Amino acid sequence: MTITIRQERAADAPAIRRVNEEAFGQRDEADIVDALRKNCDDLLSLVAVDDGEIVGHALWSPATIESGGPVFEGMGLAPVAVLPKCQRKGIGTALINEGIGRLRSQGCRFIIVLGHPGYYPRFGFVPASRHGVKSEWDMPENAFLVLMLDAANASSVHGTARYRPEFSVVR
Repeated sequence: MTITIRQERAADAPAIRRVNEEAFGQRDEADIVDALRKNCDDLLSLVAVDDGEIVGHALWSPATIESGGPVFEGMGLAPVAVLPKCQRKGIGTALINEGIGRLRSQGCRFIIVLGHPGYYPRFGFVPASRHGVKSEWDMPENAFLVLMLDAANASSVHGTARYRPEFSVVR
C-alpha cells in the first residue's frame, strides 16, 4: 500500500461520497460534504489515494469562535473517513497531519474537532475548554477539541465555536 495525499478534484466527488458512506455506515457525513462543497469556496478537502483508488478523505471548513466581541476565524475538521478495508493503516493520520501542515503554513489560527478524545491529542488537540472555548452544541466536554495553531495569540481566542450551518442542517 502506497498512499498519496492530494487536494480533492471535481471528478473525485462520487468516490469521496462512497468513502464517507462506507466509513460511517450512513449518508449524513457524505451529505454534509456535498452541501459544503456546493456552498463554500474556502474548503481544504484532501483525499488519500492508493493505486488510483480514493481510500480516505478529510475535510476542513471555515469555523468561528465568537466571544461577544471579536470573532476569531479558523477551521473545523470534519469529517475524516477511511474505507473500512483500509482502516488502522495510518491513512487517517496521514490526512490529518497533511491538513494541519497546510493550514499552519496558511496562517490558520485554530482547528476545532468533535472527535474521540483518545485519538486527536496525538495531533496536538486538547479539550477546547482549556482555552475557554465551548461548542455551539451540547456535547461531552472531552469530545470537543481544539488545536491552536497561532500559539502567540492563543490566549485571546475564547468563546463559542461555530461550524458552518451545513453541519446543523444534517445533524
